[in-house]
Amino acid sequence: MISNEISTAIQLLKEEQLVAIPTETVYGLAGNIYSEKAVNAIFELKKRPHFNPLIAHFHHINQLDNLAKEIPDNAYKLAAKFWPGSLTLVLKKQNSIPDLITAGKNTVAVRIPNHPLTLKLLENLDFPLAAPSANPFGSISPTHPQHVHDYFGDQLPYILDGGACTNGIESTIIGFENNTPIIYRLGALSVEEIENEIGAVRIMNHNENNPNAPGMLSKHYAPKTRTILTDQMELAILEHQGKKIGIITFNQFINSPHVIHCETLSKIGDFKEATSNLYSAMHRLDRMNLEVIIIEKLPNYNLGKSINDRLERASKR
Repeated sequence: MISNEISTAIQLLKEEQLVAIPTETVYGLAGNIYSEKAVNAIFELKKRPHFNPLIAHFHHINQLDNLAKEIPDNAYKLAAKFWPGSLTLVLKKQNSIPDLITAGKNTVAVRIPNHPLTLKLLENLDFPLAAPSANPFGSISPTHPQHVHDYFGDQLPYILDGGACTNGIESTIIGFENNTPIIYRLGALSVEEIENEIGAVRIMNHNENNPNAPGMLSKHYAPKTRTILTDQMELAILEHQGKKIGIITFNQFINSPHVIHCETLSKIGDFKEATSNLYSAMHRLDRMNLEVIIIEKLPNYNLGKSINDRLERASKR
């Protein structure tokens, strides 16, 4: 069921069931972090490995001390600037936080999402929500309620409809090692925005075997259709002529007799618009029974760096 009525979502979550919730980044598959039943259901429905930790979502910065301890000053500075918003902090966890959502680590990933419907939902719950992206593990993340329904159908009792996600890719995840800020996952906040607040950061956003945070695996966000990332679009099209080709470009529409469909992320070359449109464009092409999707690499700075990170993982074979 898809609806914008939060009372049903509240009741289901209190009953330890799962609900898809909107955020400004992507739709999340949400359950009570303190319910073993709900959290196990998230892992099972997504087919997500248990070594991959989850993010705890809550509604007000005053609740942070209930989840984390020994919080660095730079974490408070980032939270004050970017919450509610697309920032996830990895902090030393309180003892009350279940190992199930942290993959047994002594840290917990936390954020306050910036979506009015979900903030209202969280205000009406007395527990935070674990809410990884509402898609099967490794697939394209959902940015519209229909994407979630297409993935799970009747396996998921309720999708809270908050419309299309405005930011369009996952949150940026930052942790602290010996008080040094480290970006574990590039995301909807650019490196430049973060460094403007706290100075230089280190980027470490892939870890196959023992990830410090969600979203660190090298193959992820992938369409079912074979996907190629290139900085030489016309050459890549020629190399695959004769196949059913769909393409995604940054800001130029390419009209080629070899291409069935072209998606342009931002005609004006705006990174935020491109980020917002990325996953929806990938979903549309993936439904077209193509043989190959060719995606143009973006300029590798600002949010272009975050988009390229997603595309590199989507195209990894």
